[in-house]
Amino acid sequence: MSTSPQQSEVSASQDLPRKRGVPEGLWIRCDGCHDTVFRKMVEKNLGVCPQAGCGHHFYVPAKSRIQQLLDEGSFEEWFAEILPLDPLSFHDKKPYRDRLRDEQQKSGLSEACLVGRGYLRGRPVVLGVTDSSFIMGSMGSVVGEKLTRAIEAATRLQLPLLIVSGSGGGARMHEGIYSLMQMGKVCAALGRFHEKKGLYISVLTNPTMGGVAASFASLGDVILAEPKALIGFAGPRVVQATCKIELPKGFQTSEFLLEHGFIDRIVARADLRSEIARIIDYCG
Repeated sequence: MSTSPQQSEVSASQDLPRKRGVPEGLWIRCDGCHDTVFRKMVEKNLGVCPQAGCGHHFYVPAKSRIQQLLDEGSFEEWFAEILPLDPLSFHDKKPYRDRLRDEQQKSGLSEACLVGRGYLRGRPVVLGVTDSSFIMGSMGSVVGEKLTRAIEAATRLQLPLLIVSGSGGGARMHEGIYSLMQMGKVCAALGRFHEKKGLYISVLTNPTMGGVAASFASLGDVILAEPKALIGFAGPRVVQATCKIELPKGFQTSEFLLEHGFIDRIVARADLRSEIARIIDYCG
């Protein structure tokens, strides 16, 4: 029985091995140098672009940030049982309760903040980290309560306090005045900590904006920032549209704020752990 040319082509194509595509997520685009870089190399480099001369600092989840800073296995999470509610029955595109559930599933966090105690190069510290992956790291009631309790514990235990801010949002609008109250509450706790001569090191990462920047993130005895982090209250586009002026080059970046005395030092992520340990030793 003869075979037509068309049938031969189909048969031959079925015998050829199928080409395998590149697995999704293997490569990522760097916002600094705009090159495509190997994800595993970025992760191995603490979330910093490995390309020569770039050094762009990628977003790092709160749990990874804790692993980078603290001694392995030393972190003891506090107040994990405090969970957010919906006091205003808020509804925008979706009910706030549904938004909280979706954010918890997406981020693996119960809220936009983790606090606890651990050791940094053998030095005991109380640590708080906010995470922009959970409703942009905005400060709801639970974030404020966790931070306040952590500060009070640091005061009672006479331990250095370290807060790493990664919050693109300020007070969380979904909780209204309950959220705004957290700014004053956390600042009051820091005031009592300061009266007891406690050491508070604030680390600003990209982005640190809104009510977080306007409250506890700006009150450190020593304020460090990662390179080229966006830091401020309102975003630069909002400021420019409101003031109707051309903003200076690099406005609201770590480098601009260092030049104008708002922060004390810019520290690359790879050096952050050693630098904090040095500050703790220097301050006794």
